[in-house]
Amino acid sequence: MIRIGNLYEQICTYENLCIAFKKAVRGKQDRYEVIAFKRSFDANIEKLRMDLLNHSPDVGHYYFFHVYDPKPRDICAASFPERVLHHAIMNICEPILEKYAIYDSYACRKNKGSDAAIFRAKKICKKNTWYLKLDIRKYFDSIDHLILIDMLARRIKDQYVLDLFSKILETYHTRPGKGVPIGNLISQHLANFYLGKFDHWIKEIMKIKYYIRYMDDFILFGNYHQDMKKLLAKIIIFLNSQLSLKLKQNIQLNRVQYGIPFLGYRVFSEKILLSTQSRKRFIDKYRLFESNCLHGIWSTDHMVRHMLPLIEFTKKADAHGFRKKIINQFGVWS
Repeated sequence: MIRIGNLYEQICTYENLCIAFKKAVRGKQDRYEVIAFKRSFDANIEKLRMDLLNHSPDVGHYYFFHVYDPKPRDICAASFPERVLHHAIMNICEPILEKYAIYDSYACRKNKGSDAAIFRAKKICKKNTWYLKLDIRKYFDSIDHLILIDMLARRIKDQYVLDLFSKILETYHTRPGKGVPIGNLISQHLANFYLGKFDHWIKEIMKIKYYIRYMDDFILFGNYHQDMKKLLAKIIIFLNSQLSLKLKQNIQLNRVQYGIPFLGYRVFSEKILLSTQSRKRFIDKYRLFESNCLHGIWSTDHMVRHMLPLIEFTKKADAHGFRKKIINQFGVWS
């Protein structure tokens, strides 16, 4: 295993911090904290740089809010200067984490994502009879800081970088030594990296040929029901003993022919359908958007901007009939 060093000084460079700023500002140009940062851009970048060089970055300034779509979650967002710092760190460290990732890990990776995961699942369905669909109980809240830092130390030998990760992790916990905040760039990458240990165990020790993971949602494929049941028992032990994680109780072991519920779709070998929940979510959102428009809260253009992602989501599935029905009933365009 090759451990990478001499990273910290790369994180601290003016050039890297400027690149980080450009990434952090995407889609947020009109926000007050971004405007305020830009007013004294050089001074703010220099402060970030000096704080890093002095090993005293100002971290842990979060604001919290609750979202309900697609499911209820507490979001913990970092301040804008801290988001710049997160991008600066990941500019340098992401390639190291990427090298550890297996092919069929799809979250937080370039040229991967949910669409690729869905179409990969469809392809694998043609070669297997059974699937085992699992996800982790309160995943982000359950990530163990010491286990995570130990995993990072096996890839990174720059102690300053490891200390920086530790400092960021210490700013948030759901219970002592546990949890990373949902809503931060670093949290997303570290959460994806954390299950890499499980990925390699599945592929290299358990020799499972067909396996897909998108963050903490994963599917294992096989041709024998009893083998899948035995594998499940081993998975439960591994996750608990090696990563201090537990599975949700909604374990699904079923035949591929009935379709696999995955990332808002139901995936078959020959087609991809919208899940019942996704169809309901689409209609509920449209009704909300329409109400906002009718009551003058939104302009038509504003409604269009919000509707387009919903329409695009349905286009990834074989949902022409559903879209046509919605168009006829509500007047939505396709």
